[in-house]
Amino acid sequence: MILRTVFISAMILVAAGAHAQTGAPGHYQQLCAQCHGSNRLGETGPALIPEALSRLKGAALVKVISEGRVATQMPAFSERLTQDEIAKLADYLTQPLAESPSWTGGDVATSRSLAPGYSPATAPVFKSDPLNLFLVVETGDHHVSVLDGDTFERLDRFATPYAVHGGPKFTPDGRFVFIMSRDGWVQKYDLWSLREVGRVRAGLNSRNIAISRDGKWLAVANYLPNTLTILSTDDLSVSRIFDVADKKGTASRVSAVYQAPTRNSFILALKDVPEIWEISTDPDAKPVYEGLVHSHESGMTEAIPSSQGLFARRRITVSRPIDDFFFDPEYRNLIGTSRDGDRGVVVNLIVGREIAELPLSGMPHLGSGISWIRNGRRVMATPHLKEAKLSIIDVKDWSLVDTVKTDGPGFFLRSHETSNYVWADVFFGPNKDEMHIIDKQTLKIAKTLKPVPGSTAAHVEFDRHGRYALVSIWEDDGALIVYDAATLEEVKRIPMRKPSGKYNVYNKITFSEGTSH
Repeated sequence: MILRTVFISAMILVAAGAHAQTGAPGHYQQLCAQCHGSNRLGETGPALIPEALSRLKGAALVKVISEGRVATQMPAFSERLTQDEIAKLADYLTQPLAESPSWTGGDVATSRSLAPGYSPATAPVFKSDPLNLFLVVETGDHHVSVLDGDTFERLDRFATPYAVHGGPKFTPDGRFVFIMSRDGWVQKYDLWSLREVGRVRAGLNSRNIAISRDGKWLAVANYLPNTLTILSTDDLSVSRIFDVADKKGTASRVSAVYQAPTRNSFILALKDVPEIWEISTDPDAKPVYEGLVHSHESGMTEAIPSSQGLFARRRITVSRPIDDFFFDPEYRNLIGTSRDGDRGVVVNLIVGREIAELPLSGMPHLGSGISWIRNGRRVMATPHLKEAKLSIIDVKDWSLVDTVKTDGPGFFLRSHETSNYVWADVFFGPNKDEMHIIDKQTLKIAKTLKPVPGSTAAHVEFDRHGRYALVSIWEDDGALIVYDAATLEEVKRIPMRKPSGKYNVYNKITFSEGTSH
């Protein structure tokens, strides 16, 4: 029925002379534009531009066009198009747009919709501990499961926008959660009512979100357009949009945005210019000085505040663009790296400059870094996306303490305050089915689990008490495997559609040292 509807709509467009294109552009307008927009920027379906298709390339993209997607409105076109036409259409979708599109505050506001019939509950509609819930992102069919962290009963399973990315963010009381897709859609969900509240499109291609310490503001980092969108968490309305560019006017994508709770601010990584931005979420923030102005009347050069109060912006100049951050627990310092670099830099947020450098080759994934106390000193660890190792760093003197050799490059690290172990996946390479359990004090691999031989094991998360560790089997016919965190024995296995990240409410809102922030 969906294919027939799309085909009939396409014939009407052709008859009306709505387009005169042939080949791949013509096939796009005939078969794809109704859902994905005539400009490829998405409507009911996701945007079909290179920035949004980074995880769907080559043969995988051809397969989706040919076979469609199960449990979605995406039909199969193998009976309408030849394999050569499908290949050319796939190639067309990976070509950049002729002009970089805009997405204004008016566009964001127009996209906002609140769920009909939603009414907030006065108390949780379930008996589970509301702070020990898990949200499990199932990327196989774009859903999220809500699990009881004590019994692992599934309380709800709801549809999300296409390609959730960057990790959900919870209000400080754990009541509401915000979920973002790579297409820039932000979804608000009420964990007490187990109901969607609404959604809004904050950008066209987005990286991640962060919530302010007081829970009032949500920041959305965008690749397209080059903006930071700040939403009111209350009703998803637009509060502020920053056009992101350096002092010379060079525009930049926003690689990531993070909350710095002790500083009442958001910290931004900028992909294309050597600056870090700090955006205040404190209405009483002191003036920020970003330059000097010469007064002809007085003949003196004065520092003029560029902004102050809520959403005041501070620029910190760094030696090269930074893609990824790790913060120390006090949020006084951050370690940053660029994807093409072989070193890390430590930036002190108090003085606003680089204070140290670290040898960090192999593309460290600092966003998955964790920290703990080892031999009386706090250390942090990061996996590397291109090298089979973990780097262990002393966060007081910024020395490289040790390197833990692994059976392949990894993606995620996790632990818990009550655990003696760090759990490290081996996401890339032939040993992707392994999970290393590493002793926090000796830095030796105590055990290597192989939950499902041949299937990718990744992304651990603990319950709020540290009793259980949950591991994803990152496959379409995957599962969530619950382990006893002390004995390392399997407790339960829950079938799921390619579960990726899982997020415990309590650990996230308390900034547990064992989970990424």
